[in-house]
Amino acid sequence: MFAQGDMAVYPAHGVGIIEAIETQSIGGVDQTFYVMKILDNDMTIMIPTANCENVGLRSIISPKEVDKVLSILMERDIKISSQTWNRRYRDYMDKIKTGSVFEVAAVLRDLYLLSDDKELSYGERKMMDTAKSLLIKEISLARNEDEIEIEQQVAKIFS
Repeated sequence: MFAQGDMAVYPAHGVGIIEAIETQSIGGVDQTFYVMKILDNDMTIMIPTANCENVGLRSIISPKEVDKVLSILMERDIKISSQTWNRRYRDYMDKIKTGSVFEVAAVLRDLYLLSDDKELSYGERKMMDTAKSLLIKEISLARNEDEIEIEQQVAKIFS
């Protein structure tokens, strides 16, 4: 599915580069792994190639899909759940863990809209920053644009 040097997205961690494809013997069984370095924090993870779809490893979105992400961010005719902050936090974390860029965009939008009405908890603010950085990194790579420009576009959507 991926080759050495490919960019990919690992759910909740963000964009990384496949640095190598290695085979290791685990319990007497040879398994092949993608060795992926996450760009934001230089963390290296090993993902079994046979399991990469189950964990949500995916390619970076296309420029056409970026437009859909931006339209999700621009939606304003939505109802924010009135549940407690910790329940909302769990729901949003589950969405981020799916690895879907569209779910991450919905989380960012919802948290921005919620922050207009009331102060976010520390966890929600941190989650908003995470969702924002995940989106900005992927959109900048999909469009081949500078992250600062993308960040300004996103800020303009919510201003």
